[in-house]
Amino acid sequence: MNNIMLMRDGSIVENGKSVGSDLLMYLCYRVDLEKGYILRNFFQMFEKYPLLVNMNPFFPAFMEKYAECPKSECRYDGFDHLEFSKTVEMIGFPGKPRLEIYNSFRGMKEQEAFELKTVSLEYILDMPIHLGNLRHVVFGDKVDIFEFETLFNLFEFIDGIAWELSFHGSPTQCEIGR
Repeated sequence: MNNIMLMRDGSIVENGKSVGSDLLMYLCYRVDLEKGYILRNFFQMFEKYPLLVNMNPFFPAFMEKYAECPKSECRYDGFDHLEFSKTVEMIGFPGKPRLEIYNSFRGMKEQEAFELKTVSLEYILDMPIHLGNLRHVVFGDKVDIFEFETLFNLFEFIDGIAWELSFHGSPTQCEIGR
C-alpha cells in the first residue's frame, strides 16, 4: 500500500516530497503521523490544502471555530492524548446479524476512552493524536474484545475526525428549521 506522512506543519509528504495541490489521489493512501502530531496540525493541513475543506459540509464552520481559538496552550488535563481508532462490530444475534465498521476519535486518559463532544475545540487543539488499533467486538460481548494493529487511509482519517468534531457546538448545518 502507498504511504503518506502527515507533518506537523500541515503538509502531506510522500517519499520525502511534499504533495502538491493534486492531492485527491492520495485519499486512499495509508496515513502515518509525524512524531508530535497534534490536532492543530490537522487544521493546518486544511489551510495548506484548501481543496480538502470541500470534503465535508462542516469544515467551513470548523475552520472558523479554529481561527477563533488561542494560538497555543490548548490542552485538556482530562486526556493524555487523542486517539483515532477503528471498530468492527458484529451485532444482531440472535436474529439477523450484521457487521458495522466505524472509526472513532476519542480522548484517552491512561487506558480509558472518553467522548470529545463535551470538550470545546479550544481545549484539545494542542493534544497529540495517536493512531490506535482496530477493536473487534463480537455480538456486543464487551468481555471478548479483540484488538489488532490496523492502518487508516487519508479519507478515513479526515472523515472520522470531522464526524466526531461535528458534535461540538451547533454548526449551522445542524440547526433545526434552517
